Amino acid sequence: MPLFSFVIRRLLQMIPTVIFILIVTFILVRLLPGDPASAMLGDRARDADVERINRQLGLDQPVVVQFFYFVRRVVTGDLGNSIGLKVSVSSLILQRLPVTLMLTGMSALIALVLAVPLAFVAASKRERLPDSIIRGAFQMGLSMPVFYVGIVLLTVFAAQLKLFPVGGYGDTLGDRLYHLFLPALTLALSFAAVLMRNLRASIIEVMNAEYVDFATAKGLRSRVILFRHILRNALISTVTLFGLQIGTLLGGAVITETVFAVPGAGRLLIDSIYGRDYPVLQGLTIALAVLVSLTFLITDIVQAWLDPRIAR
Repeated sequence: MPLFSFVIRRLLQMIPTVIFILIVTFILVRLLPGDPASAMLGDRARDADVERINRQLGLDQPVVVQFFYFVRRVVTGDLGNSIGLKVSVSSLILQRLPVTLMLTGMSALIALVLAVPLAFVAASKRERLPDSIIRGAFQMGLSMPVFYVGIVLLTVFAAQLKLFPVGGYGDTLGDRLYHLFLPALTLALSFAAVLMRNLRASIIEVMNAEYVDFATAKGLRSRVILFRHILRNALISTVTLFGLQIGTLLGGAVITETVFAVPGAGRLLIDSIYGRDYPVLQGLTIALAVLVSLTFLITDIVQAWLDPRIAR
């Protein structure tokens, strides 16, 4: 089966990607100014105490030896313990990462709900008033920074109208969806603008294709033409863009979680950077990078399903 062999090839291609991620993560974390021992002991730390902490963390070993131990711990699933929080890094990631994944998933869903129908409206009413209004509104959302949009939504809908909470996460599933709606909407507005513009252009291109004219001349129903011929072909480029933008969405979640005080992986990442918490930084960076790589893999599989020529 072409699709199965295509998936196997893509999985094998992920191996050098993961190795490169490990190398870059290990190097970048150690290029940060300061060191964990000074962060733990404070500004008045003595040299003897700093050496003792570095010896306990293995930071007194050569860089090659540190990297070897680092890779061995990652392969075995042992990401070490947090320097500041004194708990397992794996447990921290398992606790915080689902919050970020829920936020990212809600953002992607809201972006699709906004972008897909409005892209069809804009394409069908091309160069007319509805098209101009839709493109103008999305252009405003695309031009504003994520943190500014979050502050505006937080001020209007949470602080003034009191329709949503100003922060937090909640306990039950419904409560969590309620708490995460404003942060998800903040991320979705710019994401939806990118998707809408791309999908609108793709729909216009497909609608002018000869096979659509031929399907219309055959007397096929409008619903069949829309879903089987127009939507399926127009979505190919949009699916690619969707997968590429997931990494941007995760990066925006770091800022959004800070603005809305959401206890997710993004906020933990910021706290770890300030605290020079090497194990947490490394663990979170690897986890997020692997998630983005898996997203690219899923994107390629969906593309191959929409267009079987890709799998050949």
